[in-house]
Amino acid sequence: MSSTESSVWTDKQCQTAAQGEANLFLTNEKYQLLDGFGGCFNELGFVALSHLPEEERAGLMHSLFHPEGEHKFSICRLPIGASDYAIDWYSLNETDGDLDMVHFSIERDRQYLIPYIKEALKLNPDLKLFASPWSPPTWMKFPKAYNYGTLRWEKDILEAYALYFVKFVEAYREEGIIIHQVHVQNEVVADQKFPSCVWTGEQLREFIRDYLGSTFEQHGLDTEIWLGTINAPEAWDEWIKKKTTDFDAYAHTVLSDPEAYKYVKGVGYQWAGKHAIQRTVQSYPELRYMQTENECGDGENTWFYARYVFNLYQHYFSNGVNAYIYWNMVLEPKGRSTWGWEQNAMITVDPASKESKRNPEFYVMKHFAHFTSPNDRRIGLKGPWSGNAIAFEKPDGTKVIVIANPFKETRELRLSNGSAVQTFQLESESFNTIVLRNG
Repeated sequence: MSSTESSVWTDKQCQTAAQGEANLFLTNEKYQLLDGFGGCFNELGFVALSHLPEEERAGLMHSLFHPEGEHKFSICRLPIGASDYAIDWYSLNETDGDLDMVHFSIERDRQYLIPYIKEALKLNPDLKLFASPWSPPTWMKFPKAYNYGTLRWEKDILEAYALYFVKFVEAYREEGIIIHQVHVQNEVVADQKFPSCVWTGEQLREFIRDYLGSTFEQHGLDTEIWLGTINAPEAWDEWIKKKTTDFDAYAHTVLSDPEAYKYVKGVGYQWAGKHAIQRTVQSYPELRYMQTENECGDGENTWFYARYVFNLYQHYFSNGVNAYIYWNMVLEPKGRSTWGWEQNAMITVDPASKESKRNPEFYVMKHFAHFTSPNDRRIGLKGPWSGNAIAFEKPDGTKVIVIANPFKETRELRLSNGSAVQTFQLESESFNTIVLRNG
């Protein structure tokens, strides 16, 4: 299958024999298993979907979530409290000083997030979910606000915050929604005008080791604890500000402590975290990894940016992630957040015309997700085209190669699968998925 800016998801055939030597080789190397693909459930996404007629809305949801749909999403994210794509900012307990979480409530989530998630679960009951807060309750922070600031580093606050996570998992379970993972904080170095909270690596280590892990054990939760979502290091922080936020400052600080490590099942990276993923996987190959938030663009949803996003998929998978998570699956045109940032989405829904549009990144995701499934395994590639491609092998031996042609002219791919070389014409600035059936 091939997609260009003018023609998306078209069927292309190969030649059985090639002229000349191969320029991309499938190797016998075996790498990580695939956990899958997904996106994030946000309030503004549910609002956008709500503009559609029922039949069209059902069709889009089928495309994203059904095991026979276009994307077959298998793992998705949701916020604990407000993200920057909530309608407005909130937490799940704003009763000041409620250390025992007596007033904890997910009532707000029943309006938007829970219906959105339940609609997806009807289509795919096996959908796995992970969650992270953008901000703790404001009374747990200094300064006392959703945006900016840090968690108050006081024993009773830390105990209460660990209990906050427990209450969240339990409340969703009562709704029939299983939270499979929690990630401690969205974007640990983001000191932003939207809901956020800055953490150091030392704080993550102490909170996981001394509070969150043991509190989950005490309440009998089997929900996984992940070290995420880490959005560092930024190069300009490292050398201009002389501020270390790299692998050593976060993942290595936490995971090198045996008492913290024993609670951590995986590491989630996003944005500038792409600069730390390689060293983390190299150091801790036994853990699982995830790209937790696709970089979001500027709301223009261009083919040019989709090409950049394709390279993010390629980078993260070639460096060991098991899953790749898009950010907003659906938004209104321009995708304006509550604080004014316009961002891309796989699908936009016009509230005036009640019509939806599949954007370029819809097809980037489809090229990776449509022919793959959880438990497929990434396999090796070599040759001049290997930096533009990722390959997976299914349990039955079928091989799936996802490759982009970044050039402004058609290029010839000569693919070797060991015994034979096949030729494919890759159109200019295209995304392509090649499926080689076993036998």
